[in-house]
Amino acid sequence: MRFIKYVMAFGMIAGGAMSGGGANAAPQPVERHGVSLFGEPKYGPDFTHFDYVNPDAPQGGVLRQGAIGTFDSLNPFIIKGSPAGGVTFIYEQLMTDSYDEASTAYGLIAKSVSYPDDFSSVTFTLRPEAHFHDGVPITAHDVVWSFETITANHPGYAAYYANVSKVEALDDHTVRFSFDAKGNRELPVIVGQLWVLPKHYWADKGFTKTTLVPPLGSGPYRISDVKPGQSLAFEKVEDYWGKDLNVNVGANNFAGIRYEYFQDSGVALEAFKAGRLDVRRENSSKNWATGYSSPALTDGRIIKEMIEVEQGVGMQGFVLNLRREKFQDPRVREALTYAFDYEWTNKTLFYGQYTRTDSYYDNSELASTGLPEGLELEILTPFKDQLPPQVFTDVFKLPTSDGSGRNRRNISKATALLKEAGYEIVNGKLVHGVTKQPLQMEFVINQPTFERVVLPYVKTLKDKLGIEASLRFLDTSQYQNRLDSFDYDVAIATFAQSLSPGNEQRDFWGCAAKDKEGGRNLAGICDPVIEKLIDRVIFAKDREELVAATKALDRVLLWNHFVVPQWHIAAERIARWSAFKHPEPTPAFSPGLPVIWWYEAAGE
Repeated sequence: MRFIKYVMAFGMIAGGAMSGGGANAAPQPVERHGVSLFGEPKYGPDFTHFDYVNPDAPQGGVLRQGAIGTFDSLNPFIIKGSPAGGVTFIYEQLMTDSYDEASTAYGLIAKSVSYPDDFSSVTFTLRPEAHFHDGVPITAHDVVWSFETITANHPGYAAYYANVSKVEALDDHTVRFSFDAKGNRELPVIVGQLWVLPKHYWADKGFTKTTLVPPLGSGPYRISDVKPGQSLAFEKVEDYWGKDLNVNVGANNFAGIRYEYFQDSGVALEAFKAGRLDVRRENSSKNWATGYSSPALTDGRIIKEMIEVEQGVGMQGFVLNLRREKFQDPRVREALTYAFDYEWTNKTLFYGQYTRTDSYYDNSELASTGLPEGLELEILTPFKDQLPPQVFTDVFKLPTSDGSGRNRRNISKATALLKEAGYEIVNGKLVHGVTKQPLQMEFVINQPTFERVVLPYVKTLKDKLGIEASLRFLDTSQYQNRLDSFDYDVAIATFAQSLSPGNEQRDFWGCAAKDKEGGRNLAGICDPVIEKLIDRVIFAKDREELVAATKALDRVLLWNHFVVPQWHIAAERIARWSAFKHPEPTPAFSPGLPVIWWYEAAGE
């Protein structure tokens, strides 16, 4: 699950001046059409469509995309099962994001939004024309039920909305969310991301159970065909209530969208080249460099594009499960970072396409650099006795090698760190001097493309350090179950970040999420300083404080060595058959696939 984030300053819906009952009366909340943290929203209340869309895009055609693994559920709001890709196409949110503005959203189900100056609540006014696919109007009661039901059944959403203390329907078209603390500037915005589900549909059904019966939605598409574990098809809803809204002009252009499932990415690539799939997002550098050679690429029927995206890339890495006693010692965790030869990996396996990730908020102004200073130093100083001393004295730098594969200097440093942690070599095995237990590590993966990365790392750990390392490949369902129950030594995960980190940080690194099944605190972090830094991020009073607090949090996470950082690329690699088009240029913050793409046959 990925929560899209927004930061905040609000654009007025009309006229706009606040008014009160007298000179000393508190200003009344103003109804607004859009939300943004970087000044006023770009688009005013009377805009006709987003600048980046093609308002005259052809309508029709079916977009076929590939998915890896399988699915056994059409309910993405519970932790049971493996939900199908794209299933949220059938639903709508209170607000929808803009692709050409940082951290900005506009009304969708909600016609307008208002909030008081202290950010203690937010109120949404719903569009009276909004309705579900069966014609039943969407009401504030559906919003209340959706919030209560989703947060009760999914720990990620529960952590995300932890500060919501009360939700109430003021009437059929007005809903208010009250918060348990003032000053959380992000909350009015992220509440707008809530998916609204039909209360009446689920009244006689088990929401907590997996289902392959297409649920009722309200969005531009409905599910038209389900082949469990094999494919999922959507068809356009011709009487979709929101098709003429300004936020939807130039969007939802395909008559149908289809996901075909494959167990192997290589097979999916061959299916794409054979014309069985239309668009492919590529996550393998090897495939991108060598896998697309074909007559269709040569003659221009297949187009390969690197589409740059102006967003923070977050952290991808080998996540060390601190619930395992062997990873409690930070020296052991740091040693594992020294043992990973990124330069050789990038040169030999990735064709030099990647950049090493050295921040949890990489590719953004939120990444910590140099030594802490100014407001960041002020935030960190009260915790000086509780933090690694290097936080204040050393610039964080990941170890590097010459790319030859020998990596001797870093292996020597790893050996020294493990010795400091009490380990010694006995009969070729790394054993703890006190407990006499060997250091054993199992990596779990669910993508074959990671085998060629993990296996050399496993070999280094075994041959150079004496660690009993191994790799276990799991199918998608097994892998997700292991993650949900935190049953692993080392997993590979990505912690996606936006330009406005906030409440989701609790789910990533907070104590409350440490043992919550299905949560995203995969490393098992529970640290009192990190708890306070997360709150400082969430309750930042302005952009300057948000940046400083995030840098402080980043620096503390890095110096604790919770993950072995991997790599990133600040672009999306997308291959498409030439009949499938997108706006030129693509919007800054998303390629918009499939929402603003369209099909245009030759000669049209």
